[in-house]
Amino acid sequence: MITITENKNNNYVLIMAGGVGSRFWPKSRNHFPKQFIDILGVGKSLLQLTYERFEKICPKENIYILSNQQYFELIQEQLSEIGVNNVLLEPSRNNTAPCIAYASYKILKQNPQANIVVAPSDHLILKETEFRNKILQALDYVASNDALVTLGISPTRPDTGYGYINFQNEGVKGVHQVVQFLEKPVLDKAQEYLKSGDYLWNAGIFIWSAQSIQKAFQKYATEIHILFTKGNEAYNTSNEVDFINKNYSKSPNISIDYAILEKADNVFTIPADIGWSDLGTWASLHEVVEKDQDNNALNVDYLQIEDTKNCIIHLPKGKAAVIKGLEDYIVVDDGRVLLIYPKEQEQQIKQQAIGMVEAFGDEFS
Repeated sequence: MITITENKNNNYVLIMAGGVGSRFWPKSRNHFPKQFIDILGVGKSLLQLTYERFEKICPKENIYILSNQQYFELIQEQLSEIGVNNVLLEPSRNNTAPCIAYASYKILKQNPQANIVVAPSDHLILKETEFRNKILQALDYVASNDALVTLGISPTRPDTGYGYINFQNEGVKGVHQVVQFLEKPVLDKAQEYLKSGDYLWNAGIFIWSAQSIQKAFQKYATEIHILFTKGNEAYNTSNEVDFINKNYSKSPNISIDYAILEKADNVFTIPADIGWSDLGTWASLHEVVEKDQDNNALNVDYLQIEDTKNCIIHLPKGKAAVIKGLEDYIVVDDGRVLLIYPKEQEQQIKQQAIGMVEAFGDEFS
């Protein structure tokens, strides 16, 4: 019997690249969000790193980028090898369920045997081999089971910034039934979750067959199912874009978690230790990048630094800086906006960005 890992032509990947990444303001802005930035200082954007990661999972022609129309040129610039038809553009921002439905129904029409990975474009994976093995394990499972699988991250600390997955310890070949999804907890709850061993972080990485996800939409999100089923004659033809432009905005604004995963009874998880971070904030970036002897994370060409500890400093190429006497600060200059902010108060940055727009205009969004 041929397994899905031996038949890569049935593997498809949807890379979600339409978000704004407002917690990385001012580096991440509406016109140039986080996924397009070389935030790690490695010479490649997060989107480029994600695309390269999935080239080992399936043929390039089976990788789709799901994004907003305003980012089409950025995607073409950063992924010059990707075909125009592999960039699926939302005419409106309606959250994750509609765009996943659109892409999945399009792929199902093309290949009824398709198995699909859905992944964010802006996350960090340090253990690439382990990640690939877990994804292939999940693809094997969904190829022969009517299952919706999520990759669950083995927690390393009682983090209050992630959603959690409660799962059954007993599993079959490393695949476990999901009991429930939980919202971001308070610290006491997060400590309980970590101690029990029955909880994983929800990384937003999903694997299912095209047939299984369509059945789930039909059962749990009927409005979305009816809308995108109407496009069956248009998908993979010259009429597809016209159909999407006329109909996409009619879909409800809802996440895949609320629309499907929190309702379905065939949701499973595969626990994974893959060196994962969602890179959701400047502090989370500080945790994973290389640091100097004073625990400063530096992305700057010319810097004189003294009596400065536990800071993250991110400046434009060619810009010089002299910094003295800072501790636990975020220093970010995008060329137009300079942010100097206490790391422990970084949750306020999103609100500060909103305040800048209200006070000075959309150019600061």
